[in-house]
Amino acid sequence: MRLLILVIPLLLLVAWLPGWWVRRTMEKYHRPEDRYRYSGAAMARELLHRHGLTHVDVETTKDGDHYDPGDRTVRLSQENYHGHSLTAVTVAAHEVGHAVQHARGYRPLQLRGTLVAATRHAQRLGAILMIGIPIITLITRHPAPGILFFLAGVLSMGMAALVHFVTLPTELDASFRRAMPMLREGGYLHEPDYRHAERILRAAAYTYLAQSLASLLNIASWFRYLRR
Repeated sequence: MRLLILVIPLLLLVAWLPGWWVRRTMEKYHRPEDRYRYSGAAMARELLHRHGLTHVDVETTKDGDHYDPGDRTVRLSQENYHGHSLTAVTVAAHEVGHAVQHARGYRPLQLRGTLVAATRHAQRLGAILMIGIPIITLITRHPAPGILFFLAGVLSMGMAALVHFVTLPTELDASFRRAMPMLREGGYLHEPDYRHAERILRAAAYTYLAQSLASLLNIASWFRYLRR
């Protein structure tokens, strides 16, 4: 029990810090808001055009910046779509990096899509299993089924963090082998901004991993609930 008292706060810290760092980095370079003449959307379309990807659309979304291989669409948050900040144009370049990966048949991107889809199902299953723990334990009047269900739930819900950790090289490739060269070759950024853009691209690469680690907070919450 004492070990758990030490482990749970550590788990919370590990899960919270990456997300905080990503958010802080993105917010920092959203100012000044009129840093560039290009908006994020205009930058995305410019880079897509330069790579002959005129069939790829650029849209706004409420689900976070991402590239959708199924619809062949770069989707940007409202702030990055309309914004003219360093964050807006750099994040747009990162998502175009994924579009370029897709166009060139970058296999790790295809693998990530398959794994992420499987993870969604695993997370739903994990939630269902953990909801069923009290019921199963009550029916059987034995703690063993509850423990098994808890372990299954933890494994299922923790898969998201594992998948995004394994596929992190795909994100880093989009940032530093695709987006940064595109930005430098086109001379799109003010020279002092490139080192700051690298920080933004690193944050963009770690976004999904940070979100997945945050899901570990759900596991800790469930554990506290079950202890009651």
